[in-house]
Amino acid sequence: MDLRPNRGGFLRPFGCGWFIREFLSGKGPEGAPVIDPDVGAPQADIHRAYKEALHRKYAEDWAYDDALAEIKAKEKKLKRRLSGDEEAEIFARTEERYLARIPYKLTCCRFHSFVVYFSNLQRLGWVESTGKEEPSMFQQHYPPGPPRRYFRLTKAGREAPDEAWSNPLFWLYRDRWNREYLRELRGKHKYIKAKRR
Repeated sequence: MDLRPNRGGFLRPFGCGWFIREFLSGKGPEGAPVIDPDVGAPQADIHRAYKEALHRKYAEDWAYDDALAEIKAKEKKLKRRLSGDEEAEIFARTEERYLARIPYKLTCCRFHSFVVYFSNLQRLGWVESTGKEEPSMFQQHYPPGPPRRYFRLTKAGREAPDEAWSNPLFWLYRDRWNREYLRELRGKHKYIKAKRR
């Protein structure tokens, strides 16, 4: 029985690969801004939208859990769905009480990690540069710095299966990461029995 969640992972409501694919497709996943798929978006904008979507999702989950706990405390034996007023209260609570208190670095995924992840998508040929560039803030202080480059999905990226998007690094090295190769690596390792003192 496979215990892994369908979207995201064990600690994420949705995965980074899924978000990048949906964002560059122009669907605006999880409240992210909708972009033109032909123009694309810079890596920094994609990363920012991903972090904000994760923050919103965490805040919604916490607000919803608190609201359900209050309803259960009020009505232990009645099972009912949330009314429209209670839904609006949960939304307001999400915005003012939970979303404001989430630190930016809570969800990990630092920008460098995101750039490395994105480079794997480029090596797989799933995203490509559109050729559009604009000056970055870094260039104001250091003119030879890199500009903001726009990226878009390729045909291969649209056609890649969900399992590939959930773990692009494994998909990139799937020929090497098989059981025989891993067994060979373990066979090369010399195990030494620890000496007791």
